[in-house]
Amino acid sequence: MDELIILPAGRDGRDADRAFEAILAEIVSGVLPAGVKLNEPDLSRRHGVKRGPLREAIRRLQGRNLITYTPNVGARIIKHSADDILQMYEVREALESMAARLCAEHLTDHEIEELRAAASEGPFPEGLRPPELETHKSFHQQLVARCGNEMIARVLDESFYQLLRLWRSNHPWLRHSDEHSRTDHVRIAEAIAYRDGDSAELLMHNHIRRLRLILADRVRKGGFTS
Repeated sequence: MDELIILPAGRDGRDADRAFEAILAEIVSGVLPAGVKLNEPDLSRRHGVKRGPLREAIRRLQGRNLITYTPNVGARIIKHSADDILQMYEVREALESMAARLCAEHLTDHEIEELRAAASEGPFPEGLRPPELETHKSFHQQLVARCGNEMIARVLDESFYQLLRLWRSNHPWLRHSDEHSRTDHVRIAEAIAYRDGDSAELLMHNHIRRLRLILADRVRKGGFTS
């Protein structure tokens, strides 16, 4: 994978898109677990793509920080330490809380209704097909995207949230129950609808902080394995 691969428009480009979507779905769902080495012949056979499109798909996933590549060793699904994950939850706790406040201050009534709909939907609907995995935007992602602060949106981008999905597939306890998440999301959306920035910020802070403390407790007790 050392050489630069530039695919022409047409079938090879479509095959690269298809391989990217399929492998992304396998990573996020845990079919390809963290740390596993990618078997290119097997992936090529299973997804019906040639070497060039497959390697282009792998490069895209590497750009999303979902895959690491070591010369003469190959590509692996990324594996993070407990400290890596804990630090990213600290970032979420700070930035998503501010994003919630900004949404309460800036969103239009129409945008608030869309955010309410996302809150009622739940954290990450089951049964999404591969292209939908790529395009689905969770309540948290929509809130960040709409907050009006480009610096927050650049830090908490699509790659950031895909890493969260990857960790959750490997550590199911690293999330609230669907009903718990939905309840929290609805309360945050309601605070935003009432233009109550203080409450929106506090509710989001507490929502993420609970998971951060669960993770920190597991790390402290030695009960976390990456």
